[in-house]
Amino acid sequence: MEIERTTGSEDRWKGAISNLTEMSSNLDSLQKLLLKKAVFVDDDTFAKASLVSDQSRSIKVLEQRVETLERELDAAISAAARARAEKRQAEAGQKAAELSAKEVTRELENTTRVFQLHMDELRAKQEEISKRDNEIKLLEAIIQTLGGKDSRSSSGNGSGKVHTA
Repeated sequence: MEIERTTGSEDRWKGAISNLTEMSSNLDSLQKLLLKKAVFVDDDTFAKASLVSDQSRSIKVLEQRVETLERELDAAISAAARARAEKRQAEAGQKAAELSAKEVTRELENTTRVFQLHMDELRAKQEEISKRDNEIKLLEAIIQTLGGKDSRSSSGNGSGKVHTA
């Protein structure tokens, strides 16, 4: 849709410039003819010729202005296209950063889960070690108690040996 508008507008401007150029050429020819064959004319004809000359100058100024505006329009269109491209690039960069952040977050969550599992396992091992330590202390206490009884009972029978379990 935008391309069609631009094409139609360009065609109209080109047509207008073509008309202005043709008018300028006709005026130049008329002016050259008048210079070659200088004639004395009445005031009305002179006024018309002056008007045509002024219009010719105005046409040239307007042609230059049209060309300047066309260059400015082209520059604005190019700038808009660059801005759109930069915007798309920035959006792509933002999406990539978001995906990267999600991936890092996912990895961090997985690492946290693994760490939690290891901590749970270590706590269970620590509890098991603590339980076995208590069992060992209990067994040592039993052994000492039994060993003390054995020593006393062994001294009584004269064998002198201490039994350990």
